[in-house]
Amino acid sequence: MSANDGKPDELEGTEQPFVQHLVELRDRLIKACIAIGVCFGILMIWPGSGGLYDWLAAPLVEHLPKGGTLIATSVISPFLVPLKITLMAAFMLALPVVLYQVWAFVAPGLYTHEKKLVLPLVVSSTLLFFAGVAFCYYFVFGKVFTFIQSFAPKSVSAMPDIEAYLSFVLTMFIAFGAAFEVPIVVVVLARMNLVSIEKLKAFRAYFVVLAFIIAAVLTPPDVVSQLALAIPMVLLYEVGIWAAKIFIKHTQAPEETTTTT
Repeated sequence: MSANDGKPDELEGTEQPFVQHLVELRDRLIKACIAIGVCFGILMIWPGSGGLYDWLAAPLVEHLPKGGTLIATSVISPFLVPLKITLMAAFMLALPVVLYQVWAFVAPGLYTHEKKLVLPLVVSSTLLFFAGVAFCYYFVFGKVFTFIQSFAPKSVSAMPDIEAYLSFVLTMFIAFGAAFEVPIVVVVLARMNLVSIEKLKAFRAYFVVLAFIIAAVLTPPDVVSQLALAIPMVLLYEVGIWAAKIFIKHTQAPEETTTTT
């Protein structure tokens, strides 16, 4: 029985020994690693590590001057860089399985209303991260490379290093993937009663400034990429406020529902 309201605790009797938790955590990690390994093996067969890198480099290659190409300044770069990309792609491909293992591990320790909160957040945050990466690759890269090449002197032959390009791509993917998580942050803050919906609305003007500051820090020093990151963040902030209203309504704890009614 709960000491607060005299009602039975949903989690009563579900406690497990610490060692059993460690064993389950180990099993979940193994399953997640197996999923990543299987995806890695499939990607190595098709389209192959070289094919993946060619796909990743396509937006830059398309905007290089005629005769321009990527180069490798290290002896092992042609081997290691495509391998890193394949591993990154395998992790992203296996991300639903990895997140499911995380969910399955923590779910037994959550109340019913908390499960209603966590599972939609896990799914939506995954989809938003993928949306941010796709937006960066299919829209932002083309605009940024066109803008940069328009300032390149004709006497300069552009031959970017493949490791530098990989670092640039990863930074941009993480920046845009994280930026697209703004609605999740807003929903969590509102649902945990850390910030009210009214305060989130009042913070709009400040968030616009904050979004442009974040964009200036995370993206290259060009107007195109900064606008491409800041504007979606502002729009997604509004989406987050709208989603928070719906989320709070449908994920209330039983005692919260009783109080509000």
